[in-house]
Amino acid sequence: MNPMLKNSHLPSLIENFFGRDLDGFFAANQTVNHLPAVNVAEHKDGFRIEVAAPGLKREDFKLNLDHNNLTISASGETSEARQEEKYTRREFSYSSFQRTFTLPTSIDTEKIQASYNDGVLKIELPKREEAKVKPARQIEIGG
Repeated sequence: MNPMLKNSHLPSLIENFFGRDLDGFFAANQTVNHLPAVNVAEHKDGFRIEVAAPGLKREDFKLNLDHNNLTISASGETSEARQEEKYTRREFSYSSFQRTFTLPTSIDTEKIQASYNDGVLKIELPKREEAKVKPARQIEIGG
């Protein structure tokens, strides 16, 4: 009998045993760098960016403005401990992300404000006065 055929089931056995466990282990940690959902809305006075990031604290976020690039980043850690019979099981979860937005020149960068409530980071990006839509007006014709 060919020795190669004799052990042909060994690699698949190892893959089945270790592969599933390792895949399951790494799959649990793959949520680390998922990007949160982001909404961008324009209103008459500016724009609003909303970032869904539940489980983080206000101090986990960093907002940086470099020229007209706004970078939103966050890094946080949570842990959960469970007492089961004689064992204590503790799970750590790390989450981090970074998103960069190129802002239009119509934004008044000196007046950008941010708040974090109920798992949503809201960033208000007001337009410069000269960029706001002016109401229609009648222009009189002189003679």
